[in-house]
Amino acid sequence: MRWHLLRRLYRSLPGYREALSRGHPAARPFSSSAWRSTQELHVAVSRNIIQRSKETLRNLQIENAAFKPVLAIIQTSTDDVTLETTRHFAQELGVDVHHIRLPKESSDEEIIDEIRKLNEDPKVHGLVLHLAEPNINVLGAVQPDKDVDGVTDVNLGKTIRSNAQDGFVSPTAIGIMELIEQMVPNSLEGKKVLIVGADGSLEAPLQCLLQKKGAVSLVSSWQSQQLQSKLSDAELVVIGSAKPQEIPVSWIKPGTLVVFSGGSELTSDGLPGQAVGPLAAALRLENLAASSKRWINAQKYKNWNLHCLKLQPLSPVPSDIEISRGQHPKSIDVLAKEIGLLTDEIEMYGHTKAKVRLSLLERLKEQPDGKYVLVAGITPTPLGEGKSTVTIGLVQALTAHKKINSFACLRQPSQGPTFGVKGGAAGGGYAQVIPMEEFNLHLTGDIHAITAANNLLAAAIDARILHENTQSDKALYNRLVPSINGVRKFSPIQIARLKRIGIDKTDPGSLTTEEISRFVRLDIDPSTITWQRVLDTNDRFLRKITVGQASTEKGFSRQAQFDIAVASEIMAILALTNNLHDMKERFGRMVVASDKKGQPVTAEDLGITGALAVLMKDAIKPTLMQTLEGSPVFVHAGPFANIAHGSSSVLADKIALKLVGEDGFVVTEAGFGADIGMEKFFNIKCRASGLVPNVVVLVATIRALKMHGGGPNVTAGAPLAKEYTEENLQLVQDGCCNLQKQIQIAQQFGVPVVVALNIFKNDTQAEIDLVCKIAKDSGAFDAVPCNHWSLGGKGSLELAEAVKGAAEQDIDFRYLYDLKLPIVEKIRTIAQKVYGAADIELSPKAQSKIEVYTQQGFNKLPICMAKTHLSLSHQSDKKGVPTGFILPISDVRASIGAGFIYPLVGTMSTMPGLPTRPCFYDIDLDPDTEEVKGLF
Repeated sequence: MRWHLLRRLYRSLPGYREALSRGHPAARPFSSSAWRSTQELHVAVSRNIIQRSKETLRNLQIENAAFKPVLAIIQTSTDDVTLETTRHFAQELGVDVHHIRLPKESSDEEIIDEIRKLNEDPKVHGLVLHLAEPNINVLGAVQPDKDVDGVTDVNLGKTIRSNAQDGFVSPTAIGIMELIEQMVPNSLEGKKVLIVGADGSLEAPLQCLLQKKGAVSLVSSWQSQQLQSKLSDAELVVIGSAKPQEIPVSWIKPGTLVVFSGGSELTSDGLPGQAVGPLAAALRLENLAASSKRWINAQKYKNWNLHCLKLQPLSPVPSDIEISRGQHPKSIDVLAKEIGLLTDEIEMYGHTKAKVRLSLLERLKEQPDGKYVLVAGITPTPLGEGKSTVTIGLVQALTAHKKINSFACLRQPSQGPTFGVKGGAAGGGYAQVIPMEEFNLHLTGDIHAITAANNLLAAAIDARILHENTQSDKALYNRLVPSINGVRKFSPIQIARLKRIGIDKTDPGSLTTEEISRFVRLDIDPSTITWQRVLDTNDRFLRKITVGQASTEKGFSRQAQFDIAVASEIMAILALTNNLHDMKERFGRMVVASDKKGQPVTAEDLGITGALAVLMKDAIKPTLMQTLEGSPVFVHAGPFANIAHGSSSVLADKIALKLVGEDGFVVTEAGFGADIGMEKFFNIKCRASGLVPNVVVLVATIRALKMHGGGPNVTAGAPLAKEYTEENLQLVQDGCCNLQKQIQIAQQFGVPVVVALNIFKNDTQAEIDLVCKIAKDSGAFDAVPCNHWSLGGKGSLELAEAVKGAAEQDIDFRYLYDLKLPIVEKIRTIAQKVYGAADIELSPKAQSKIEVYTQQGFNKLPICMAKTHLSLSHQSDKKGVPTGFILPISDVRASIGAGFIYPLVGTMSTMPGLPTRPCFYDIDLDPDTEEVKGLF
């Protein structure tokens, strides 16, 4: 342990042999020269400890230039030598001291409250309590890994069990031991040591250390009636607090060795002895250096220690909700620790989900990324192809069965389809996210935050138009820049607006009349407003509304609409942003309308950017959940897959790629078929993130291929026609044209393709073999059947092997088009190379919009096509691979903050409606158990 090292250090110092040659003070009563010699020795040892700590901290700062050690001190009592020396040594070492001075009469609760704040502060590496009378509750509140004075039960326990290398031993106790061992050169075996007036945080470790050396240790308070006899019997005395005046020095017999636990102020009344304060201060700083080193090591990437959950699949397969409730999930903080997250990097939302802080990206910035897998699909049908289920099944196979670190990254489902047509979106069968109720209902409130931010901006637009229409320039200026307590000043966002309009002034009183008018008037043209209000519910009667009909709006009514919340540009920004700074900048760039001169009006012009960021500050953090087999899942963002890019967040992918490690896998999903979701993923998301997938997994089902081959139409919930329940190789072969086309689309981007054939009970082996053969003959790296729905990860082992093999292939990734191309040419490229159209046809409205966006400088943005997902063409009933059609572009809109232009192909609804029989007919709550029923 550390005192053995110190003892060797003592003996290596030049003053040690000199002290021995003068006659060691243990052999007789100390002479003044012997005391001086020992004191000089202690100073030399303290200096050596500080030098060693300085070297440790210097090496840590070489390893991490941004690292700054911080020692926090909570003080209620007066200064002493130990505290003063601690501050002096800290300054010498370049340690920041966060000194909190509290009133002497502060309650335990007040002190504990300060301790908790420091415990939770990741910038604090050590915590010292300098209190008059600390009690066990206060001492126990200190986080053990910051307890550089070794006062907590955890660290005391480690001292007793001789594994103090994992914790901290009291520096005062160690210092006392060193003084005693220098004064007693021979063994302490059988020596009688009395500890007087020490509190429990010193008494316990000191007794433990003395007993390990064979000494006989006794403790006493100053008030003990037997104190005199105990003092007269002791060979060594350790004084833990100031000696009361009424106790004479004569009670300590001449020649007794005395050590003071604090500074020189305890040596009053002529009592000779050695003060440990400066040595304890040096050892305290050495503990801080050790704590800092442990903190730095904790920041490094850690290998996973994942304990997967066991599955016992049943046949027939129960409902999704029964399967979900049949598995007991790990506490989310346990999962977080298993995958290398630090305690201060997660924010718990109950026991099964947590937000992950973005600071993790900075901590692991040097860590190589893992492999990146994108799950896409053939053109979807009402039957559903199961991309989410494949994603989860693949991750379960890789993690739980192949023992390869892997992460699933999924979108958060909208409440609209949950209560409308589709139902839950947590996967299905034995490949799903749990608990599925929490996944589908509210989660951590991100969509609510988006709704609030979106509607705040919508309210700001109409309010600004009203106020500009009803007030003079002077009145507007006085309200926008009010005088508060006689002081008038611009807010930072107003100063930024002044600079944008060419006014380089910061004094509100210095603007001219013309400058005031330019500043206060946005002159929004109401007919150009593109920003709509949103709601996360399917409500068809909000597709067209009139706002401003109340008399208080003074006749300024206009036609508007509601979109579903996930169609908000704020959602698209959340999915594409890289950090908080980027998110704020994107919010500021959002174009909400044009002014009467045709120039764009942005959220920044309205002065609302900061408020939007405040509402979204928690939503930007990905939510951690788990699969049925206990592998990690990030659920984050859920942009509408028609008018936006329809994939989960860049941030979730980036964090997951760091956490899995170089040999791990991150599996994420694109919305709808490869022609919409995958194309947007590559041309929009990959451009925004700089990430490139190693593999595309293309999901298909036999029954969907039969529909593309000419099978009869189906309706969700209705019985299937016999073509889908009986073997029909011809329909399968004819429908594989859609699969072949989607493979070809992926190959245009230079990424290898693995086809995952999602198996249903009616599929025959001949049909499965046919699809796999056609897929491989069409250029897929591999094509495999998957049974994850009925077996969990075990049913996707073949897919996992195929993905591993494909990920080892060289890729030649390329974008479909150059951003410098004109908007029209980029649209035409997608229509012809992806959809298979002969050409495009622009409506006059679309042509006009393109001209406006080009004039406004937005022509170098990528394209996000808004079209039906049910066909490669614009006509949803055209299955298979339509060719030779002209793609009509009815309108072109812009999401400047998100960073793309979105052309509308035909008509595109951004507010779904409820069907005749919505899912909510089956959803209920048991009032006794609070269980949700009927959710998918």
